[in-house]
Amino acid sequence: MSDFRESGRIIKDKLYTEEAGENMNGNHEIWYAALKARDPKFDGRIFVGVSSTKIYCRTVCGARTPKAENCHFYPSAAAAERDGYRPCLKCRPELAPGLSIVDLSNRYIQVAVQLIEQGYLTQHSCEALASRLGISDRQLRRVFAEHFGASPIEYAQSYRLLQAKRLLMDSQLPLEEVAFSAGFGSLRRFNELFSARYRMTPSSLRANKAKQEEGLMLSVSYRPPYDWGWMLGFLQTRCVAGVDKVTVEGEYQRTLRVGQDSGWIALHPDESRCRVNVQISSSLTAHAPEVLRRVRQLLDLDADPQAIAEGLGKLAMHNPGLRLPGCMNAFEQSVRAILGQVVSVKMAAKFASAIAERWGDFVDTPLEGLNAIFPSANRLAALSAEELKTIGIPLKRAASIVRLAQEVSEGRLILEDVLDIEGSIAAITAIPGIGSWTATYIAMRAWSWPDAFLQGDYLIKQRFPQMTPSKIVKYAERWRPWRAYANLHLWHNDAWTMETC
Repeated sequence: MSDFRESGRIIKDKLYTEEAGENMNGNHEIWYAALKARDPKFDGRIFVGVSSTKIYCRTVCGARTPKAENCHFYPSAAAAERDGYRPCLKCRPELAPGLSIVDLSNRYIQVAVQLIEQGYLTQHSCEALASRLGISDRQLRRVFAEHFGASPIEYAQSYRLLQAKRLLMDSQLPLEEVAFSAGFGSLRRFNELFSARYRMTPSSLRANKAKQEEGLMLSVSYRPPYDWGWMLGFLQTRCVAGVDKVTVEGEYQRTLRVGQDSGWIALHPDESRCRVNVQISSSLTAHAPEVLRRVRQLLDLDADPQAIAEGLGKLAMHNPGLRLPGCMNAFEQSVRAILGQVVSVKMAAKFASAIAERWGDFVDTPLEGLNAIFPSANRLAALSAEELKTIGIPLKRAASIVRLAQEVSEGRLILEDVLDIEGSIAAITAIPGIGSWTATYIAMRAWSWPDAFLQGDYLIKQRFPQMTPSKIVKYAERWRPWRAYANLHLWHNDAWTMETC
């Protein structure tokens, strides 16, 4: 199959993309002011193409600000590249934060982006993607044009090229490995498209680069503020022995499996540059773009803290940097959620550690104490509840985990790239022993659903004395669509009361 079926489909989308571009530049003065201020709030939300150089940049670019009449603004890198601009080598658009789910009008486009970033369009057509989402091909193209100013095919092609550019500039991987890691079917096709689009050869980006150590060291950006102390503390209290940990230096480390390959990663925040440095083991370099996508979800790096703070009002006033902890694997996170029913966070982590030690796969790492991959759904589906009970888990909870694993392994329950959140929550609660709190918590952590509200949570109920759960839900309506973040602030702020909000 040709790369993303680069045919007349792109031409069909010109009507939409040109219209989106016109709407974008209707706010030219606002975007130009943001560019002059190098405002990080707009990083990844708008890109500027400079007609005098035919280069496009992020709003935080440190280069000299171009004249206003030479600037053309775009809602995505794909839209800028469609118009013939190549990415800036200084600010590197491939490092810009992405867009979170609530930046988009509906769940369809969010899942579409997730699938595209996982390489769906390398093997399937745009029509197949639309069918996977349950919408028409025309509707899919329309919503992409509205939000990105580009078609799904253009978005996918730009994403692949930018991931390749990242690997070229930040690693010494052979060109063929760069091409395949970024999703290209052949080195020849990669060279042709890269040279045509960026007006330079892939090898030219590597001039005078020093040799890198084994593995990869990449980075991903975020929009400030970000409360790293809270996030690392949250993850640390839930770490599973052998699988993940937070070091005394403030680095999050963990093992993971991507496809058939296993390895490890180490994440270290670089607050001065508003980015996270990500070290990836050599065994996972072929999956670098997917690893970075999961890191972005785990740490909620694509969030827009300004929009969240405005939506939550006084509730977020004291700490606008709180982010929604996600996960690296939805099944693993779902099992952890079930283990946390009724028991303390510490006890849930102890149970998860025992599962990983007994039924997980061994992986060799240089990270002290990390040598286990959390077991897959197929592995736990093969167990009986009685076997799982031997590590101390109550039988009823063990049966729920085994049933969940069976539903996932047999394809009846999908936990990745979930489109129908409410329907999936209902499917999870249909499993005996799993209640609404657990299912909603799974939606919040595994699917990064920003509007998941845990009205039945013990601590949240404490914040609303003398109110029934239904009244709490009604009160929390003011925080839509950010109620998952409201959970975090209610947990975090001991001094909060209804009178202070």
